[in-house]
Amino acid sequence: MSVDELPDFLTVEETAAVLRIGRTSAYAEVRRWEITAGRHGIPCVRVGRSLRVPKAAIIRMLGAGAPVIDGEAHDAA
Repeated sequence: MSVDELPDFLTVEETAAVLRIGRTSAYAEVRRWEITAGRHGIPCVRVGRSLRVPKAAIIRMLGAGAPVIDGEAHDAA
């Protein structure tokens, strides 16, 4: 599944799969986001008792690792 095919909001488990990290690590990073008021961790939105991660946040996270050449981000491949 490509990033374009992802739903607009993902569960923490879906986010863990996309980022290829463990479920426990993903939940820890979501908690870190809430505890630090959004300064660190995986961005999330609380809907009632459910946690959802915006696809836009995942795209930003994935883009943050792209090398920057002449002021533009480029794919590492």
